[in-house]
Amino acid sequence: MKSPLLSLPGAVPAEGVDEGVAAHYGDLFREQRALADGTGFVDLSHRGVFAVSGEDRLSWLHLLLTQHVSELPTGEATEALILSANGHIEHALYLVDDGATVWAHVEPGTQEALLAYLESMKFFYRVEVADRTGDFAVVHLPAGSIAEIPQGTVVRETPYGRDLFLPRADLETYAEKAAPAVGLLAYEALRVEHHLPRLGFETDHRTIPHELGWIGSAVHLQKGCYRGQETVARVQNLGKPPRRLVFLHLDGSEVHLPPRGAEIRLADDGPDGRKLGFITTSARHHELGPVALALIKRNVPVDARLMADTTAAAQETVVEP
Repeated sequence: MKSPLLSLPGAVPAEGVDEGVAAHYGDLFREQRALADGTGFVDLSHRGVFAVSGEDRLSWLHLLLTQHVSELPTGEATEALILSANGHIEHALYLVDDGATVWAHVEPGTQEALLAYLESMKFFYRVEVADRTGDFAVVHLPAGSIAEIPQGTVVRETPYGRDLFLPRADLETYAEKAAPAVGLLAYEALRVEHHLPRLGFETDHRTIPHELGWIGSAVHLQKGCYRGQETVARVQNLGKPPRRLVFLHLDGSEVHLPPRGAEIRLADDGPDGRKLGFITTSARHHELGPVALALIKRNVPVDARLMADTTAAAQETVVEP
């Protein structure tokens, strides 16, 4: 779904899964500084939006999600996962309940499969599930923003800012009031700085929540059963995840950033060394320079000097080994 804000001056379209919104509007670092200062907005209108209404909405979702939501207070933001039977991450949901409906936004292109799964699990519960992507657009306001929020707008507030579920027809009008527009590359650079994993970027077909630090923020360890819960409990109580998320400071003298999937090896082993992991997201940060998130084997020493392809990298621990 192509955003009308791509017609704004300087807009350069994003590619891949983020196609449909702007990667930037001509000045990446200025846009990052705007977000860091609490000004501007990010067009996330390419993300999927769905709504769950009905008397049983919270108790029903509680049975399916990794998060404890049966008593979710009105207006309180949370995040949750849906796992496979083997505990691998299939979906990530960013939720808020407005007192009558649970609203969620999800990764672009995932809502069709997610909604099909939710529909198949309704059984006798008094719930209605609806894809609202065509009607509502997600807009992100950074932490500290004083931008006006239209009355009646559903808001999901987190320490990193507020996600607005804005009527899609109002997107252009709201953009004029909330300017300046900030592109997705700036938003992603700050996501990397804050060590926040993203489905499809920090995950692959075998990722479990422990590897990314999603235990606690998206996985509640004291709630009842859900699909994949046995794997979560077993790893939490009896073992360690096979991989761990790390934050990397990359060699700033390199012209090109190592792309997602770039292989990571020990610097001392050279280019023919054993693969220890891969880059999940790389970015150019306005203060930190080139940085990245990566998944590496759990037993890699925390002080090991690494190479991402041909780029030297120093790691900071995100998930403890």
